[in-house]
Amino acid sequence: MLLLFLIMAFAIGLAIPLQAAVNNALRASLHSGSLLAALVSFAVGTLALLTVSALTGQPFAALGGLPRVPWWQWLGGFLGAYFVFGSTLLAPRIGLAAMVALIVAGQACSSLVFDRFGLLGLPVRGLSWIRLVGAALILVGAVLVNFGDRWLGAWQKG
Repeated sequence: MLLLFLIMAFAIGLAIPLQAAVNNALRASLHSGSLLAALVSFAVGTLALLTVSALTGQPFAALGGLPRVPWWQWLGGFLGAYFVFGSTLLAPRIGLAAMVALIVAGQACSSLVFDRFGLLGLPVRGLSWIRLVGAALILVGAVLVNFGDRWLGAWQKG
């Protein structure tokens, strides 16, 4: 089962540039800004989740508990909107590789903090030197994806 979860996580990573490219194409087709494209994307996503929830027999009565949900748990939708809007805005401006490298670097850094302290009810996971080195390598990779060509070009000219 763990292998399936790891493959699923990798597949989600593969889908992020695709999602950004599709949403950028939607923005261009609508002749609009990133906000409207993100809104349409979220509307389609909402319909998809509603359909799958209904088909899998999710207990919609549980939604009656929404008024008792702490305010900060509503931020997940806001953060999802921020991601979709931001990726639609950034993909054509800085490129998919640069954008995704920085997103992954940010995810690695914040994930280590969440794991280390068990923030928001997540299980505490150790912070070893090997995990820190892994995150550092991801950060170095993000820097190289974003600035490596400039540095290489300057080095070759010098």
